[in-house]
Amino acid sequence: MKRWLPVLLLFAGNALSEGKTETREMVGQIGSRDAYLVLHATQNADGGWHMTGEYLLLPNLQRRFLDGERSPQLGVATFREGTSAILFGRPATGELRGTLRDGQFRGTRYGPGGQERERFEFTEEFPAMDGYAAHVRCEAGDARYASTLQYTVEAGKLKAPLEWRSRVGAAGHSCVIRAGEQKHFRGGLAFAHGDCTVTLRELGEHVKVSASNCASACASEAYLEPLLVDRRGRCRLLRPEPR
Repeated sequence: MKRWLPVLLLFAGNALSEGKTETREMVGQIGSRDAYLVLHATQNADGGWHMTGEYLLLPNLQRRFLDGERSPQLGVATFREGTSAILFGRPATGELRGTLRDGQFRGTRYGPGGQERERFEFTEEFPAMDGYAAHVRCEAGDARYASTLQYTVEAGKLKAPLEWRSRVGAAGHSCVIRAGEQKHFRGGLAFAHGDCTVTLRELGEHVKVSASNCASACASEAYLEPLLVDRRGRCRLLRPEPR
């Protein structure tokens, strides 16, 4: 994939038939630390769910991968935690045990020796951003990708079109978005550029900026990596390397 974040999916209750998948993101805390969680679920023949995913501890973007099971009715979930997306045969850094249902994931994180470390709680309900205000003009990138973002929001309203540009690789393929139409969006803000939508969601002390359905605004090899914007208006790629 062109983004760090794989397609990560979570079951949506008993309404899903066997084998059906659905994308979910969750925000919350592990201990006193803000965290962002995504999960991928595949329904088993017995009605339970095999789930994989990862979470990020904010603001240092410490990344942990998860693999485990969720029971079909009570929602009891146990996840093995590690520093690599391939957990089989590798030492675990911990385990998350809890209950995952009704858009909530609550429980306890244990150390690799089984000792209780900290409580955690996640929800699919992201904070409203009706009062959000920021003037952002920032750059982020790495050796082969560069991105610039500019927007002004006052009291949750876009004051001028959001502009987001990216440039990829030696060929210089690019994306150019000028999103000026504000859309209704629960748990954040959304701005449209034709069929392309840019969304802002609050993650603790940061705002995550991401794009969807934006292929028409990009050259063939170009894309838009999600960004994290801090309270000073600085941005960084939401694509950390495992630590």
